[in-house]
Amino acid sequence: MVPKTASAALDRRLVLTAALAGLAASACGAQRRGRALAVPVTASPAAPAPPPDPLATSLLVGFCGAPGAKALGRMTGDLAEASDELRRRIRAFPATRPVTPVVELIATTVHRSPGADGMYRSRCEDETVRDYLDAARALKGVLLLNIQPGRADFLPEVQAYERWLTEPDVGVALDPEWAVEPGVIPGKKFGRTTGDELDGVARYLGGLAGEHGLPAKVMVYHQVASSVVGDEELLRAHAGVSPVKVVDGIGSAAAKQATWKTLMKTKPDHVRPGFKLFFDEDTRRGAALMTPAQVLALTPAPAYVVYE
Repeated sequence: MVPKTASAALDRRLVLTAALAGLAASACGAQRRGRALAVPVTASPAAPAPPPDPLATSLLVGFCGAPGAKALGRMTGDLAEASDELRRRIRAFPATRPVTPVVELIATTVHRSPGADGMYRSRCEDETVRDYLDAARALKGVLLLNIQPGRADFLPEVQAYERWLTEPDVGVALDPEWAVEPGVIPGKKFGRTTGDELDGVARYLGGLAGEHGLPAKVMVYHQVASSVVGDEELLRAHAGVSPVKVVDGIGSAAAKQATWKTLMKTKPDHVRPGFKLFFDEDTRRGAALMTPAQVLALTPAPAYVVYE
């Protein structure tokens, strides 16, 4: 049973799954038929030299999105225009610390239908990842590959993008509410993951960073309700990985702050906090979107703020 405090979030997810059905024609939405990612392409412009850990030196502020999918965030359509909107949003944050822009691409997208392999998800083509990485680099920021795994496991979905994860400015964002068990259709109820599964991804990312001499990999995991991440303490600290727990609470400022307090209680000490804002869902019935000052006043202060 979904907790009452999360019912508004699940209602929103049920609506969102209807929009996901329309992704079949998009670059990230076409159901794949048992083939690997396309032959790797080289992204341009060249990656800037990022710091050893961007979260250690700056606040991260980002937009999420996918091609042709307005329901999934504003980083869609004309990426240059979307990037300009992100720049304007960043300028509203206090100039007390540097800000690193983030482009969060929904790279593995959940679906309501099973697809040829029965996994209820599809993966982006390399061209799409390249376009979004180019946008992140034009912003002098980082790209996060968001994973909505459906019935697949997180680790193989992350490994499918290894060519991109060997770039110095590419990390991942795991979305366990869309990680459902066998027999469950995404959107009917929340999916879930465990600290042990998250730890497996972190070990893999840390191994890549060490093997290729890369800066610390940003590894976000989103959480909308307590049930979505179990045994969180099993996520250990790993060299070469900078984990962030993003609270995806939906609703008024008071409702979001209550979700924040609840979900921060289980955050491991080595994991940084993050916060998600929804332009539409948070402002229904005349509510105001939380301001940057309100967000940064949360305790602990978020290290990553993402808008959808």
